[in-house]
Amino acid sequence: MKDPQEKPAERRLGRGLEALLGEVVSGPPAGGLPVQKPMAGRGASAAIDGALIQVNVYQIDTNPYQPRTEFDSEEITSLAESLSDHGLLQPIVVRKEGDRYQLISGERRWRAAIEAGWTEVPATLREADDQQVAEMTIVENLQRKDLGPLEKAVSFRQYLERFGASQDELARRLSIDRSTVANLIRLLELPLAVQELIRDGSLSAGHGRTLLPLGQEQDQLKLARQIRSEQLSVRATERLVAERIRTEDDPHGLEQSKANDANDQGGSSREHLVPLEQKLRTALGTPVDIREVAKGRGTIAIHFTSREEFDRLYNELLDRKGPERLAS
Repeated sequence: MKDPQEKPAERRLGRGLEALLGEVVSGPPAGGLPVQKPMAGRGASAAIDGALIQVNVYQIDTNPYQPRTEFDSEEITSLAESLSDHGLLQPIVVRKEGDRYQLISGERRWRAAIEAGWTEVPATLREADDQQVAEMTIVENLQRKDLGPLEKAVSFRQYLERFGASQDELARRLSIDRSTVANLIRLLELPLAVQELIRDGSLSAGHGRTLLPLGQEQDQLKLARQIRSEQLSVRATERLVAERIRTEDDPHGLEQSKANDANDQGGSSREHLVPLEQKLRTALGTPVDIREVAKGRGTIAIHFTSREEFDRLYNELLDRKGPERLAS
């Protein structure tokens, strides 16, 4: 019988993560612990990259790049009971740090092993520098369904700040879309009170991204509370945000002009522009207006409220378009 607590973790390991973290080892436990893998005559102190070793649980330090700060005590207790009954189907992953070890992957299993009273735990030893460890940690956490979007966003931002990388570079190294990186990181621009609503599940990450174009923190928080109380969908929130932006930006001039355009062309000229505006607002995190003055011709207005926001938009457009295209 396989450990029900460990199976989801195995399913979450994609081919890319297995390549980073090493082979998944499973097998019958020996005295509550898996049999140590032979190391071709080498001692544990001279173990090679990828070797399976036994490590004292109290010689292991936590992963400094781990975005998860809270672990469910009941979940750890349940896993500890399972480890006592069935052993550990998948070793943790560590690297050597002086005379100690540092976790790369498997903090839940390590904590459960301690709670189960184990003094040693099987571990795959990896040779990795700080940047590689950070990347391994991010890849593992991206595949965890129980890790929230804000925790993932924090791990992205810490990586970019610590290693001086761009969002494009991080996306390439992780083999994910740049939009995944950008959309998660931008959630950290929301007020802390709104972030708490996302963290506790009252709002989704999609709701959070929809609030970004409002700009003003008090407006974002007010609408966030309305979303929670009225259980609004992301689509309904998008409509509310679009209406508020149009009203606040130009309650008479621009909206009246758009209304006139619609009346002049049978009332339908705006229908195909509204979803395009909303997509641009969501992508850029700021109000965007599109006005079509003739078929195939028109203007796109991108709004900003500070020099810092202008710099952010400028850099985002450079990343998306490339400096050569923007300058041409």
